[in-house]
Amino acid sequence: MNNKLFFHYLSYLQYPFLVGGLYFTFKSNSNGFNLQALNNMLIFMGLAISFASLQDTKKVSLKFDKKIWENPKLGKIFIRYLIIITLLIFVFGIFGYFISDNKNIKEVSFGIIIFGVGLIGMLKTGMEILENHIKNGKNKTDK
Repeated sequence: MNNKLFFHYLSYLQYPFLVGGLYFTFKSNSNGFNLQALNNMLIFMGLAISFASLQDTKKVSLKFDKKIWENPKLGKIFIRYLIIITLLIFVFGIFGYFISDNKNIKEVSFGIIIFGVGLIGMLKTGMEILENHIKNGKNKTDK
């Protein structure tokens, strides 16, 4: 088995982490606001996104994905949007963890940092997918 295929199969671990994230989402909302459940949800969602970024970027499976990535203009807009969101989330997490003296903010900031790291992986994957489609000439301007 080659390395690319190994990591593609490893990317399927995203689904148990997504289930864990959904569990903590419902747990945080079921009995009022639960800060620990929110932090766990952010950690699990960040891990799920990180594992999702291990998939083979030459394969685009959903119609929604194809609408974005096969159109270079939409793909670039999505990448810019993702860069802004990722930087904001990551900076907010770093600020909360290292600058704030509030224990609750520090706790949630750790989850936000993990979520931001996951978004960095998603950003890298998105850039690779867009690059693959532009390189292969699979965009709507060529049709």
